[in-house]
Amino acid sequence: MRILFLIVSLISSINAASLVSRSESYPLTQPVVHGPKARITIGNRYIAPDGFNRSTSLVDGIFPGPLITAQKGDHFDIEVVNKLTDDTMFLLTSIHWHGIFQNRTNYADGTSFVTQCPITPNHTFLHSFSAQGQTGTFWYHSHYSCDGVRGALVIYDPDDPLGYLYDIDDASTVITLSDWYHTVSPELIGTVPVANSMLINGRGRYAGGPLAELAVITVKPGKRYRFRLVQTSCDSYVQFSIDGHNLTVIEADGQLTEPLVVDQLKIFAAQRYSVVLVANQPVDNYWVRSLPSAPEVDPTTPNPSTFTNPLVETNLHALINPAAPGVPGYGNADHNLALVISLDGALFYVNNTSFVSPSVPVLLQILSGTRHPSELLPNGSVYILEPNKVIELTMSVTGFGGPHPIHMHGHAFSVVQSAGSSTFNYANPVRRDVVSAGIAGQQMVIRWVTDNSGPWFLHCHIDWHLQAGLAVVMAESPFETSRHVSPVPYEWDRLCPVYDHYQETLPTVAKGRLDAN
Repeated sequence: MRILFLIVSLISSINAASLVSRSESYPLTQPVVHGPKARITIGNRYIAPDGFNRSTSLVDGIFPGPLITAQKGDHFDIEVVNKLTDDTMFLLTSIHWHGIFQNRTNYADGTSFVTQCPITPNHTFLHSFSAQGQTGTFWYHSHYSCDGVRGALVIYDPDDPLGYLYDIDDASTVITLSDWYHTVSPELIGTVPVANSMLINGRGRYAGGPLAELAVITVKPGKRYRFRLVQTSCDSYVQFSIDGHNLTVIEADGQLTEPLVVDQLKIFAAQRYSVVLVANQPVDNYWVRSLPSAPEVDPTTPNPSTFTNPLVETNLHALINPAAPGVPGYGNADHNLALVISLDGALFYVNNTSFVSPSVPVLLQILSGTRHPSELLPNGSVYILEPNKVIELTMSVTGFGGPHPIHMHGHAFSVVQSAGSSTFNYANPVRRDVVSAGIAGQQMVIRWVTDNSGPWFLHCHIDWHLQAGLAVVMAESPFETSRHVSPVPYEWDRLCPVYDHYQETLPTVAKGRLDAN
């Protein structure tokens, strides 16, 4: 039912690089691109990416939002402007820069009620931060709704150690994958939503709908392309492939990997991969497939063949400093932490506590000094971690609802045990920032070092599960946070007073769970 096709055109002459004419609403030229100094506006607009016209919340009026690019070492200054007016959707917003560690700039992480108060309508917030040597494929998005505020972010490395594997890596080779809903997200909260369509680069079709235009990527024979796959879905994981072509994986979530040849990738919500495609097949049009996870999918065209070499996460290995931190062996970390995911009714629980956002952001609680770290709110959802320790986290799943893609802010981690695998790898595991915790009866094990003081969100990246409480906060060395993030900008200090005043003028705004767009 929900299947999307993207055509890759292999063209034989250099003067045939122009793409077929498309509608003005969805031009097939290179995407809109911003540099690291930018002003983005969050507002409402009607669009029909799959042929169904609906009101949305968008960045600069487009979906996906503008591609933000930078070079290694660049400093980011991105002002976020809230111009939301459609009250059928959330009017508050915040932007998380997914995969950026925000070392010393926890206040710029963009997580409402964890690191900041949300941005209210007709107000702005300047995110000023450095990626401190990070390179790779990232993205940005709002939390806790699925109405369109999301886009890709790429930091290029002019000295990429794997640059010899590809010829072309630019805005045209960034591919976004997304599920899409015809109903505004506030109406879907508390239900079990099913996406109406899958989009590639913001285009797709839904069952029974019109033949909406599909995205097209043009490649030239003999060239090698680094495709940056950005999975921006609110729920669905996808099976990604390009007919007749192998793909060489060289990056997972901003972390280089040893090159690995596959013919299909399972990509969970919020994960990113870089894959190299060699245009070495006969000149033709080839389907690119992003098949969603929902069991009711009914493809309209057959798969070309059986996949013989799909990506297996345990076959991925970090390229640089590959060993997991600490002493090898399960349970040998400085601090071993076990979290159990469970489901009771409509709510998810982590160690028997369902996350409910506090009225005061966790970072503000820490900086104010009014509470001892052991008393940080929300009660039962904040875990205090000592500085410069190796943490080994085991997350297991009971009950329905998996697989859960788990994301940790502020860090990449070593996946020493993947969900569904019985083996541990401390020598050269993949390092990433989103990993599946699996389904009932499975577990995953990850390791990282607490070298980034501040409160960091750890949560399921299925938006509906996060809204239902599947999250905790890892508060790293809270006694050091005020020194680590100093100075906190004046713009950040303004957010909560402005938000509090906004709440007083709108007493009907739902409170309790995170309600930022």
